[in-house]
Amino acid sequence: MIVIGERINGMFVDVRGAIQSQDPEPIRDLARRQQAAGADYLDVNVGPAADDPVVAMQWLVATIREVSDLPLAIDTTRQAVMRAGLEAAGGKAMINSTTGEKKKLDVLMPMAAEFGVPIIALTISEQGVPRDANGRAEVALNILAAALEHGVMPDSILIDAVILPVSAQQENPGHVLETIRQTKMLSDPAPKTVIGLSNVSQNALYRELINRTCLTMALGAGLDAAIVDCLDDELMDAMITAELLLNHQVYSADYLKAYRASHG
Repeated sequence: MIVIGERINGMFVDVRGAIQSQDPEPIRDLARRQQAAGADYLDVNVGPAADDPVVAMQWLVATIREVSDLPLAIDTTRQAVMRAGLEAAGGKAMINSTTGEKKKLDVLMPMAAEFGVPIIALTISEQGVPRDANGRAEVALNILAAALEHGVMPDSILIDAVILPVSAQQENPGHVLETIRQTKMLSDPAPKTVIGLSNVSQNALYRELINRTCLTMALGAGLDAAIVDCLDDELMDAMITAELLLNHQVYSADYLKAYRASHG
């Protein structure tokens, strides 16, 4: 599975403080620790932390690059901030994210083609998040059509079926799992699939347990990538073990240590 570390985000108090004070060490520390924990990408989101988000994004990327050369998931809803992040990342990046809304696809699909990077695409249309898997798959088909129009191949698309808090919409995770299964049949080559895992447990009591269980179920449904707190050792252990049981990793007696040695 492609692990996208979620922690360099201005919504977190420590990251927001680092951005506002231009203190590089908390950002360097998070980049180092997430890479050592097995991240394949580092999500980078200025959030509400800066008056000038373009400058803040450039500073974040430059600071991360002092200690890590991992690809970066540039996470923003603002076009100028996205372009600044992609340029600063030097091609080792992905776009996080577009929706299925035409006005966003018309901006971000050409940008994905221009920079030659993958793009996360949420199954949200002009009417919002579809109620069920069939509606989400229809939005995903529209996303794939728009991608091809702009020269972006399906296997550079990561379809996000939009997982919502189970505390508010208990039926949603089931729709997400079915969307993951259906997405694999939409094209050849098939698009990849991704979820923002932590959303499922918002406002719930047993957040860590819900996250771990949801991730392993999604892997069984064919999930390719997830935005996660990779500093949660038990979550990563569950992911690595699920990958082993799905025959995506080679067995060894100490497979947890072996995985971390190969990804750290």
